[in-house]
Amino acid sequence: MERPWSASAVIGMLTTLLVVLSLAGTAIGLSGYALLLNENQVLYLFSTSGQVIAGIYGLTLTGFVFFRSELNREEFEDQTLAEAVETLKRRYFTLLVFITALVVLTILSANFAISYEAAPSPQLKVVVINVAQSLFATSLLSVAYFVFDIVSPKRIESVSRNLQEKVDPRRSEQTKGGLEEFLRNYNQIEALLAEAGQPYQQGTTSYEPRFPRRLSNARLAEILLRNERISKSLFARIRELVTLRNAIIHGAEPVVSREIVEASAQVAQELRESLQARNGEP
Repeated sequence: MERPWSASAVIGMLTTLLVVLSLAGTAIGLSGYALLLNENQVLYLFSTSGQVIAGIYGLTLTGFVFFRSELNREEFEDQTLAEAVETLKRRYFTLLVFITALVVLTILSANFAISYEAAPSPQLKVVVINVAQSLFATSLLSVAYFVFDIVSPKRIESVSRNLQEKVDPRRSEQTKGGLEEFLRNYNQIEALLAEAGQPYQQGTTSYEPRFPRRLSNARLAEILLRNERISKSLFARIRELVTLRNAIIHGAEPVVSREIVEASAQVAQELRESLQARNGEP
């Protein structure tokens, strides 16, 4: 399955497209081969462009608010989706900030184009008009990409693959590790976290929810870190293993490297020794 472009790559390509369209449009306009617009056409074109892009942005933002709520619901119901959902939230927020900036610039440029219609310099009018229309076209493409990216049916699987590639980049090498051994080591880590975190599962209030939820492994590891029962380096490696295991069960390739299998066994051993040392056990 093809991986999606990163948010920074998408922003870079759209910015490049904006620059190319602006330069090409301005060059064509100054060469005398462009369409000639009278005053009424310019006023109508840019007043309509500003209204259209503002309306599309408003609908996109409204839809994203509901979609974000759906992501939060999925994360609440399945804690193993936490890493993937948080990654998606960061990606969509970055793209939305970029789209917001484009839309604001598009509306401002449309106002400038209307204001400069009576300017005595025809070259200045050509530059303003072409830049404004390039911003409008780029904004439409950005919104379209954002919408299709959000509604992609394989978004969780795609981000899971990216997370797997980040945690275990050597999994594609010829010498691979055993997935069963990795999961066996992970289950030992999970059991140790559950046992050590049992006092924290009960909560500190008298309120009893109808459906009590178990703390996630990542959250239990964080609690143990805050209570100085594990070290920061051990916590970071536990988080990586949790991320990798969750990525595998949500669509990433069920393949692990030999190094990650050995690391999981070492983490399990270090976690057991750390918890026993904090408990005063031999």
